[in-house]
Amino acid sequence: MKTIALEEHFVTQDLVKATGAYGGTNRQGPFSSMQPKLLDLGKGRIADMDEAGIDYQVLSAAQNGFAALEPAAATAVAASVNDELAAAVAAYPDRFGGFAMVSMKEPEKAAAELERCVTKLGLLGAVLNGTSAGSFLDAPRFLPFFEAAAALQVPVYLHPAPPPAAVKSAYYADVQHEEVGLLLSLGGWGWHAETGLHTLRLICSGLFDRLPALQLIIGHMGEGLPYAMARLNAALSGPAKLQHPVESYFKTNVALTTSAYFTLPPFKCALDVVGIDRLMFSVDYPLSSNGNGRSFLDAAAAILSAEDLEKLTHRNAEHFLHLKSTMPTV
Repeated sequence: MKTIALEEHFVTQDLVKATGAYGGTNRQGPFSSMQPKLLDLGKGRIADMDEAGIDYQVLSAAQNGFAALEPAAATAVAASVNDELAAAVAAYPDRFGGFAMVSMKEPEKAAAELERCVTKLGLLGAVLNGTSAGSFLDAPRFLPFFEAAAALQVPVYLHPAPPPAAVKSAYYADVQHEEVGLLLSLGGWGWHAETGLHTLRLICSGLFDRLPALQLIIGHMGEGLPYAMARLNAALSGPAKLQHPVESYFKTNVALTTSAYFTLPPFKCALDVVGIDRLMFSVDYPLSSNGNGRSFLDAAAAILSAEDLEKLTHRNAEHFLHLKSTMPTV
């Protein structure tokens, strides 16, 4: 069965040099061991995909350190990364697609870069990482970017980012074990809590009422939101003064991926609350392994019909990303 994965990360040498992230040139730090896999946009990555039966990765830049760049530098680095991403997609069009990287410090330029990436480079949408210069993306100045995405009919993938300095200091700095505090601020909790909050803020701002065609994708089985949906809906729908209840936007504008959440209980919750038509498979490579993703799909196959399994593994992705359903299977 064809398998498409949507939250699969890479870096370029220019991005590593500009940000110092993922170990920089010295390859030191908690994520430094991932640098070789992140830099590989060719045969090694494809061999890893083949071993687990992953047919197609939608690549997005791992952006740790990117937020610290000055606006002009960030815009230039993003364009360079997108050019290299497009070259990898052109080299392996049956195996790779891509989400554009943009700097939201300059929203109008981000909109223009997205248009370039979609219309000139053939990329499939954009990935945004958390807040921009301390501001959530529901601020009015970011609207031109979302208008561009809606007009281009491409999705925006909202990915977690390290917490703002004030949040990190207040919530995680005094944890007894420094490494535990760091991981709590990231994949251990903070990434998911903050991205869930960010998604709710976008909904409650009325963004999807203004732009009903806009599609947002979030990972990690919905960043905890399906579990809390009934309470969120009851608490927020009235005060937000939206055209629809909060929960309804998860049927029309917000889709979820499975990235790095590879047990059945949260999947069953998302399935019950959001529905199979808004769920797509992802691995979160290389933070999670393709093998773990395959094991999850094997478990999901035991509780899904053949039709629903096809939706999870590729049909929904083909719909959201406007991919040809005739894409070959390895």
